[in-house]
Amino acid sequence: MTADPVRWLWTGVAVGLWLLVVAAVAWSGARARRAAASRAGALDSSGSDAATVAFASQTGLAEELAWMTARSLSDAGTSVRVMPLGDLDAAALKAAGRLLVVASTTGEGDAPDGVSRFVRQTMGAPVDLSGLGYGLLALGDHTYNDFCGFGRALDGWLQRSGAEPLFDRVEVDNGDAGAIRDWQHQLGLLTGSTIQPDWTPPAFDRWTLVERRHLNPGSPGGEAWLLAFAPDGHAPDWVAGDIAEIGLPARADGTDPGSREYSVASLPGDGRAEFIVRRLTRPDGSPGLASGWLTHHLAIGDAIDMRIRPNRSFHGPAPETPLILIGNGTGLAGLRAHWKARAGRPHGGVWLMFGERTRAHDAFLDDELQAALRTRDLTRLDRVFSRDAADGRYVQRLIAQHADELVSWVDRGAVILVCGSLEGMSRGVHAALESALGAERLPVLTETGRYRRDVY
Repeated sequence: MTADPVRWLWTGVAVGLWLLVVAAVAWSGARARRAAASRAGALDSSGSDAATVAFASQTGLAEELAWMTARSLSDAGTSVRVMPLGDLDAAALKAAGRLLVVASTTGEGDAPDGVSRFVRQTMGAPVDLSGLGYGLLALGDHTYNDFCGFGRALDGWLQRSGAEPLFDRVEVDNGDAGAIRDWQHQLGLLTGSTIQPDWTPPAFDRWTLVERRHLNPGSPGGEAWLLAFAPDGHAPDWVAGDIAEIGLPARADGTDPGSREYSVASLPGDGRAEFIVRRLTRPDGSPGLASGWLTHHLAIGDAIDMRIRPNRSFHGPAPETPLILIGNGTGLAGLRAHWKARAGRPHGGVWLMFGERTRAHDAFLDDELQAALRTRDLTRLDRVFSRDAADGRYVQRLIAQHADELVSWVDRGAVILVCGSLEGMSRGVHAALESALGAERLPVLTETGRYRRDVY
């Protein structure tokens, strides 16, 4: 997740909405399971009148807001249970009585991967949800087409199924603080208690830039840089697939530009957080606010504000499970930590398929990749370069070319992780996987967590 202008969801004061639950819950190491157990134990889910808070999350944002919602309800004396929307079916929804949903939209109006089964099996047609009252917080970004597309589709399906909205759907564009306050106000009306107007601000840590290396000098594409930050007196913990929020410096007029999200390309054992960032250029020739600062203006030794947060939908499987990594461009960052996590230990195999522009200039981290092949940390590496006259292929062509081998890996239980650009790459890769594996098999892989995407 390395896009600058489109993959950040919290700006200005909205950045203060992140960490109530993270502060209350211990996210660390194998925190996915421990955090869920800890938070569930801290909330009262007893009683027949308990409210259900469900989340449909792609990068962890909706899940955090769901736990913030649950905590506010619990503090107001309302029993509450929290669960993924994908774990519910029509019977469970009807039995819920009161339902509050925090739903993200991914891609161009799509549902998060974790609710693909729910969309296919439960939302395929109206069901009897009479007696269910619900509220919906829809997260979106107006820079994408079909703003809040999944949230709106879910709202329409719930109403066609006879569920009654407790209040109008609340839509959030890029973490708009006013929309969040509206949601809090509606929670207060439900509980008869004042919900605190501003949820606890995030606890950013201080990190120091210790390395910045140009990865593709002479490339026909935008500059790509490897950046490394060392923690200042703290011991952060994360796993492969997690995301960093980097706070940006205030603008010249004093306004707060918020933060940006980037995939972490390293592991805690490396002693530093590493990223691959492309310097974006606007139509007028000026650099992207975040990427220009990180790649050119931030000096070695300068400190920044950053926190690393979980992205459970892009965590990898157990080491013995075969792993297929597919990506392009700076999406290599989101894949790199996954093969590093298996370094020096027995594993079920790691196959990387990667695409960039030119072999001469854009073979990112080539020395490292060749070393990983020699040590068998990477089992197989296939790369394509779209601007080379002797190649001209995109990464999805590798899937078609090696379809039989890919099917064999999947038959052995492989998990597929895809990271890179939304436009072109992810759609092309999805279509190629569908062709290789079958239109019926790919949704099953998604529903069982064996096909996961981090695209931007």
